[in-house]
Amino acid sequence: MHVPVETVSADAYTVPTDSPEADGTFAWTSTTIIVVEVQGGGHIGLGYTYSDRSVAELIRGKLAECVHGRDVMDPPAAWRAMTRAVRNMGRDGLAATAISALDVALWDLKCKLLNLPLAQLLGRARDAVPIYGSGGFTTYSDDQLRSQLAGWVENDGCRWVKMKVGTQPDRDPHRVAVAKRAIGDRTLFVDANGAYSARQALMLAEIFMQEHDVRWFEEPVSSDDLSGMRYVRERQPLRMELAAGEYGYDIDYFRRMLDAGAVDVQQADATRCGGVTGFLLAAALCEAHHIDLSGHCAPALHLHMACAAPRFRHLEWFHDHVRIEHMLFDGAPAPDDGLIRPDLSRPGLGLDFKRSDAARFKA
Repeated sequence: MHVPVETVSADAYTVPTDSPEADGTFAWTSTTIIVVEVQGGGHIGLGYTYSDRSVAELIRGKLAECVHGRDVMDPPAAWRAMTRAVRNMGRDGLAATAISALDVALWDLKCKLLNLPLAQLLGRARDAVPIYGSGGFTTYSDDQLRSQLAGWVENDGCRWVKMKVGTQPDRDPHRVAVAKRAIGDRTLFVDANGAYSARQALMLAEIFMQEHDVRWFEEPVSSDDLSGMRYVRERQPLRMELAAGEYGYDIDYFRRMLDAGAVDVQQADATRCGGVTGFLLAAALCEAHHIDLSGHCAPALHLHMACAAPRFRHLEWFHDHVRIEHMLFDGAPAPDDGLIRPDLSRPGLGLDFKRSDAARFKA
């Protein structure tokens, strides 16, 4: 069965945040999603990434030329062709996010041609995926922080919630105390986005663990500093895990991080690391290293892949992306007692793009 790719389209949509947001090293007031549609065999495959609007032009141009006429039933072959095509412009960063979105759309189209949900096509290691609430931005007041984190526990049943730290390190112990009181006996995670020095991170790790039972420290130092991450990991409290990996664009990034012994839990983001094809490679690498994998953001996109990954911990229920995915896609998952489940009655990702609702955000 050979079904050629007929057309590729891509558009960018910029959605304002519901209030100003920041983490330890960045601040923003909007989020841009690039939505890709691939047509072939009378069906349309859907994919997307969170990136810059310039990515849409790369997809409509060089990458569309690269995949046009290729067999929809063989997404990995198209993936390899795309990674070769961007060699001279640079494979990482914007190019990787473009490839990720198009790869997801190709897998979605293949599933629709076979009338199968993606999780069933890939093979399921689990039927549902645990989520952790994620937000707690450093721009939030104590009341905003308290309300958001408590909501994930009370309304969505999350066993874990994550907050941002690092903008004002001196205030972080106070903010962590506010967050812990809001969630009671549930587990608190913190994410510094690389804002701390190694010694600063270790000092705060002791406070966070001893006083507030924080079990997850994400990017305490820059994820580019593998020796610094390993230094912190080897000296932080034993019950605390160090996590990183959201900025991985290819398999070599994850291999270097795992070989360095830099993490207790490896993160990966399919909107950056090569879509379904790249995410499955990262999952296989984690299996080989006996390290759990955690999905970064974009929960509606990751759900089916997360069901298939052999060694998977949980998926990030990120505030911005949850808002956008429910605004723009029919079929976006809703939590039930801290879990999300794929709808196996719908093919592919199980998502339909609400084009008319998205029109006002088109970049």
